[in-house]
Amino acid sequence: MSNSNNANKVAEFTAPGVENESANKAISVLEDRMVALIDLQLTLKHIHWNVVGPNFIGVHEMLDPQVETVREMTDTIAERIATLGGVPVGTPKSIVDRRTWEDYAIGKGLVTEHLAALDKVYNGVNSDHRKAIESLAELDPVSEDMIIAQLAELEQYQWFVRAHIESSTGQLNS
Repeated sequence: MSNSNNANKVAEFTAPGVENESANKAISVLEDRMVALIDLQLTLKHIHWNVVGPNFIGVHEMLDPQVETVREMTDTIAERIATLGGVPVGTPKSIVDRRTWEDYAIGKGLVTEHLAALDKVYNGVNSDHRKAIESLAELDPVSEDMIIAQLAELEQYQWFVRAHIESSTGQLNS
């Protein structure tokens, strides 16, 4: 997903040792990740409020730490964008305008429904984080390292989700 809404780089400076062109490209990649993570944290909280059925409390309580960690990831990315000379834009309209995926469709729903849908959300976020790592490897190793660390946590959270929808034979119930 690419962001063509804004001129990404507005400051004349960037982090020492990073060329302006590389910084601008890295900012674009990071903005896409920031939008995805803002969306993810809101989706996680939506599920937290609307999940029902067996294992409700376990799932309800599992999601809050994910929300907090993803919120911290978003903040880290926004601060990196600013460090590189960009302006992180996280207003609701800017998020909606820049997202390239459909809105989360389940309202009140059973644990298994929500977690199967959340697994798909994590598939998209984690896959796009991997693509960002590839792009950032050439542009800014500090940003690359940051996204690598985030992906490790996001993949663990997806594993937590999958543990609830996995059969004893290793099949995901979706």
